[in-house]
Amino acid sequence: MSTIGWVIYNGNLPSSKFVDFARMLQEAAHRQNGELHIYKNNDLLSFLVSNEFKILKNTPESLPDYVIFIDKDIYLARQLESLGIPVFNSSRAIEISDDKILTYQELVKEEIPIPSTIIAPKIFSTGTIEKNMLTQVIEQLGLPLVIKEAFGSFGEQVYLVHSEAELREKVEQLQGKPFLFQSFLKSSFGRDLRLQVVGNHVVAAMKRTSEQDFRANVTSGGKMENYSPTTEEKVLAIRAAKAIGADFAGVDILFGPDDSRYVCEVNSNAHIRNLFDCTGINAADYIVRHILRQIK
Repeated sequence: MSTIGWVIYNGNLPSSKFVDFARMLQEAAHRQNGELHIYKNNDLLSFLVSNEFKILKNTPESLPDYVIFIDKDIYLARQLESLGIPVFNSSRAIEISDDKILTYQELVKEEIPIPSTIIAPKIFSTGTIEKNMLTQVIEQLGLPLVIKEAFGSFGEQVYLVHSEAELREKVEQLQGKPFLFQSFLKSSFGRDLRLQVVGNHVVAAMKRTSEQDFRANVTSGGKMENYSPTTEEKVLAIRAAKAIGADFAGVDILFGPDDSRYVCEVNSNAHIRNLFDCTGINAADYIVRHILRQIK
């Protein structure tokens, strides 16, 4: 009897890249003689009644043997886990990955190198910004520096500021949102690495570059090329994925001074189409194989 799984993506987003990721995983499962049914997160309603968790859906299909969760709807992921269903990545891994502040805190616990970072104190939308706080940030990190909102994807919600006036203006704009300040690695301007980790292995990697933007994300106009990571880069990426508890993740690595490397982000649901187009390696096959081994 074949193993039956679900892959869940966000049905409220207009881009086709989300369902494309789901289909790549579904096709990979079929190649491994498994069944993987695609669901939107809004096809599955988390229903709570006294002493019971339920999932409301419009099909008679029974609950799956496992779920591949490529969305950030952690409440739905937790609901499925509460029903005893193995979820990959786990709701906790997704929660940490989705929040850059939590991610960096977990990385530092494991002594994984990151750019120097200051977490912005919680500032309510009606609060006031103390000049002393901005002065401390500049003294510690220098200028220019990077500001990152805690929640954001595809290199968006990341800003490079060059002056104290620019810094104050951006902080005022972000009042009411969680964000952080980070040292700017000039040595990594417009270039980074994306390593795809599955289990204990790096299965594919690419280098991304941009001539116009300090961010190298392809969505921001960056170009990509196949890359053969060093042993040290592989170990760093695997450690970063494990630090947030991810079974699979796209780990972004920055180039530091003196040929050093720093972890920039750990993406629990990193899309793999660009990686496939760049390297010819279909990470979906590795992800599904890893999960089937885990549940068996």
